[in-house]
Order: sequence, then C-alpha cells, then structure tokens
Amino acid sequence: MKRPILALAAVSALALMSIAQAADVAVIASNGVKAALEELAPQYEKASGNKVSIKWGVAAVMQREIEGGAAFDLAILTSPLIAELAKQGKIAAGSETPIARSAVGIMVRKGAQKPDLTSPVGLMNAVLAAKTLTWAKEGASGTSFLAALRKLGIADEAQRKADLAADGAAAAQKVASGQADFGALLVNEIMAQPGVELAGPLPAMLQTYTPFSSGVSASSKNAEAAKALADHLTKPESRAVFKAKGQEPFDPAQALAK
Repeated sequence: MKRPILALAAVSALALMSIAQAADVAVIASNGVKAALEELAPQYEKASGNKVSIKWGVAAVMQREIEGGAAFDLAILTSPLIAELAKQGKIAAGSETPIARSAVGIMVRKGAQKPDLTSPVGLMNAVLAAKTLTWAKEGASGTSFLAALRKLGIADEAQRKADLAADGAAAAQKVASGQADFGALLVNEIMAQPGVELAGPLPAMLQTYTPFSSGVSASSKNAEAAKALADHLTKPESRAVFKAKGQEPFDPAQALAK
C-alpha cells in the first residue's frame, strides 16, 4: 500500500509545483493585433499553463500608459513605439521581436457600393465625393491615410469632412451606422469589425504598412513567460493565424535571407 500512496504524493507534488510555476502574463496590446491575439493567447495558455490578461487600446494611448508607469509583462505595439519605449528603458534591451505588419484599407457599410481603389485617382474621387469620412484620431492607420491624401493634395479637404473616432471600433461603428460614408483603418481591423466590409487596400503607390513588434517589460517579474509568449507569436502556425486575420506575418527566415 505504501508504493501507491508514495506515487500519489509524488504526482500531487508535481501538480503543486506546476501551479506554483504558472505565471500571470499581463499584456498591453494595440487594437491592431487584437483579432490574431484573441486566437493565439488561449493557445499559449493551454500549451504553457500560464495565464494571459490583455489590455487593448490605440497604440499611442497604450504607449502613454506605459510611460506613465502602467505595469505589464509584454507590450505589443507598433514597432516605432516599441523602439522608443526601449530607448526609455521601459522595454528590456534586446527583447524587441517583430511580429507582423498591416496595410491600410478603406471600409464601407456592409452591402454599400465600394469605391474604386485601384488607382490614386479612384481614391481621390471617392474622398472628394464623400460627405463624411472617419478614422481613429490617434491611430496609425489615420496617420498613413492622411499621408496618402497629402500626396494627392486633398488632405485638407478630407480633414474638413472628418468625423474622427476614439479608436478603430468607434470608426467602424460610424461607418456601419451611416454617420460616415467610409473610413480608413488597418485591413485586419476592418475584417474583424461588424457592420462594415473591406472596400480594398489603398492603391499600391500610396500604401504604407504599419509594423507591430513585442517587447518584454524591463521590470517584469514574469520575463521568461513573457518572452515565451512573444516567441509563440512568431511560430509558423501563429504566422498562419496572422495571415488569416489579414496581416502579413514577419518571417525570420526571409529576414535572414535578405
């Protein structure tokens, strides 16, 4: 009888050790990676035994929260913001990991006629014909959209027609409800929003991409678990998820080949 009891005790001890070693990974993330992370985070939890809690928001707003002292283990923001936070010592040096990039697209209300976006002229005509436009006032997509319109010489006209939103979801709601004729947002965010559909990406010669990277907090108490999550997001199967959600995943093999 002693052996089964000892074996049971050993199993119980291992279970307790596993629980003790499990980490709660606090993530601060841009809305620009939300669709993929909502699928990938549970996969990481199941594989690692760790728990993941994510605070979502516009990347620029999340940067300010981190600069203001917000606690986190892993940040997933636009790559320039991760680099800036690393310079400030908020992100551990060398922990920056490229993840994916997103193109800017135009969204219309579901079922509405789609503007011709195959050329710069088509985009210009669509902007000039619209009564109201929208985009997230601090979002990277809005910045890229305005940069494209400046090349066309119509940025001021677009801004006069703009009904800006707090974030991508609010911008999509304005389009879905008819408050705005169309809006600019990252392609993958458009694909995830209800009531709207992708009219198309910006014309190729006006397109810019928003890159996203992760970085481990310099003061994280769960740095290993955070790094493991960052690594999980770059696995081949995870890259497939980013692609399915409308983003271009970062491929380390291609980067090394360049």
